[in-house]
Amino acid sequence: MNEIDLAFSDAVTLGREIARKRVSSLELTKLYLARLERYGARFGAVVTILHERALREAKAADRALARGERRSPLHGVPYGVKDLLAAVGAPTTWGAAPYRDRTFDFDGAVVERLHAAGAVLIAKLAMVELAGAFGYNGADASFTGPGRTPWNPEYWSGGSSSGPGAAVAAGLVGFAIGSETNGSILTPSAMCGVSGLRPTFGRVSRYGAMALMWSSDKLGPMARSARDTLAVLRIVAGSDPRDDSTRAVPLYAPKKKPRVAVIVGARKQTQAAVVKNFDASLAAIADAVTSADEVKLPDLPYGATIGALLNGESAAAFRDLIESGKTRELQSPDDRIGGYIQYETRAVDYVDAMRRRREIVDAVGRAIAPYDALLFPTLPTVAYPIGTPFDKVYPDAPGAVDPVTPGNLCGLPSMSVPNGFGEHGLPTGFGMMANPWRERDLVALAMRYQARTAFHTMRPPGVE
Repeated sequence: MNEIDLAFSDAVTLGREIARKRVSSLELTKLYLARLERYGARFGAVVTILHERALREAKAADRALARGERRSPLHGVPYGVKDLLAAVGAPTTWGAAPYRDRTFDFDGAVVERLHAAGAVLIAKLAMVELAGAFGYNGADASFTGPGRTPWNPEYWSGGSSSGPGAAVAAGLVGFAIGSETNGSILTPSAMCGVSGLRPTFGRVSRYGAMALMWSSDKLGPMARSARDTLAVLRIVAGSDPRDDSTRAVPLYAPKKKPRVAVIVGARKQTQAAVVKNFDASLAAIADAVTSADEVKLPDLPYGATIGALLNGESAAAFRDLIESGKTRELQSPDDRIGGYIQYETRAVDYVDAMRRRREIVDAVGRAIAPYDALLFPTLPTVAYPIGTPFDKVYPDAPGAVDPVTPGNLCGLPSMSVPNGFGEHGLPTGFGMMANPWRERDLVALAMRYQARTAFHTMRPPGVE
């Protein structure tokens, strides 16, 4: 296998190649380090390249393998993490200028578990500043500059896990860890044409990760194939006394022929190519599922509810930053004032939102319970052009429904896999959402889809 094929192989394949000693972890790590140097800045994908740590861990992985010690299917595979996760050897910037030099002397729980599994950390990947805590309306919302999708660098890679999406799509890492509070794994996965899995709330420890909204933050894998996301999840999932939201729940076996339904309104106010690709995706899996046609999500105030909760929780998380006045150092003009607006969140609004959330969890739970997955286009449009305010792009395709916010409010697992291309040669995503703790239902369905299509194997033009 040549270097380009290696760089764009999925993580499970890379782990097998290392185990069979067709390539060493050190050789693969040097390959990815060189690619990060070459392409990382071009796509706004990287904050810090961890040369010393990466080489040290790769050598250790090779020595362990020489002793007959293969710690996991991802042993020796290089990966990157969104720069809201603490990792020794580099600053943890949260994408924000006030924290560009801040370091921690410990690894986040996800990094700890991947290290124990023999994976090799090679980069801290770019992100929207503070994961969009104070609101932003343009791609240039980080001190590292805008993330760019490798499929067309004039367009955004998505937020707030902008770096993981771009780095995986461009073949700069074997896989990546992103985070999602309300769309930050699914959005860049769709805009960059990669496979992203948002786990159930409580599935993965957030110890050592920046808090944005404690009651909704989730960490999850972004990779080149659906099977990669499961391989990563198996390693990072589990309870952790340092994060009392976590639970040790088995990864239940998937249904052989899942019952699925399309969310009502999923095709409305959506770009034509997105609809076409979604319908083709449904046709590709038609004989592998039992279809119940359509299901309507309850008509509830999802946006207002998560908005009130995010305002209160993020203002508390960043209280020191707001009170210090250092928000003036942030890149996005919206962020410079957004924190002060959130700081004025009334306790009664937050409490009322918590009550509404309980109603939403119950109502959405009843709607999704009869099905193994609800299906939808991940986004109603392709990626946004850089330099144009988000609220000015694609005015004719705002999407009639938003499955992402209800899923995040309810802590449900969700997934996006690439399913074709739309305007400007940009990728589109096939979205799916399941009942709590049923990640394997999603991955199994996505793997069936990827066994019948080749979109997840395609490479961005001009990235060699």
